[in-house]
Amino acid sequence: MRRWIAAYREHGEKGLRKKLSHYSAEFKLSVLRQVKRQELSHTQAAVLFELRGGGGVVATWQRQYDEGGLQALHPKPRGRPKTMPKPKPTELPPPQAQDTRSLEELRKENEALRAEVAYLKKLEALVRTNRQAAPKGRKPSSS
Repeated sequence: MRRWIAAYREHGEKGLRKKLSHYSAEFKLSVLRQVKRQELSHTQAAVLFELRGGGGVVATWQRQYDEGGLQALHPKPRGRPKTMPKPKPTELPPPQAQDTRSLEELRKENEALRAEVAYLKKLEALVRTNRQAAPKGRKPSSS
C-alpha cells in the first residue's frame, strides 16, 4: 500500500498503471548508478524509476552486479529450452589389433586354462570333504 501511495505522489495516476517487468542490463546499471550518485534507498529508486516489485528488485540488481558485474544483469532465458540439446557424440574405442597368435598357440592356451579349472574344482571338492569329515563335537571349555 505504501508503495502505491509513493508511486501516486511521484507520478500521479500514471504511477498506478501496469508497468514493464523486464528491463535491459543497461537500464539496470543506470538505476544502480543513480542510487549511488544520489544516495537513494532501494525503495526511493523503485518509485523514481517506476519499477514493479519495489525496492527488493533494486536490491537484487545490486547483489547481482556486486557478484557478477554487468554480465550478471543481463536477463536470463526463462522456462524450458525450445529444443532438446544435441547428444554429444560418443567416442568409439580404438580398433583392436587382430590377435597375432597362431591357432595352435590359442589351442594350447585353451587346454592349459581348462586344466587349471579342473585342478581348482578338484581342490575345492577335497577341501569340502575334509571339512565334512572333521569331528562335529563340542569344543572343550577352557574353564
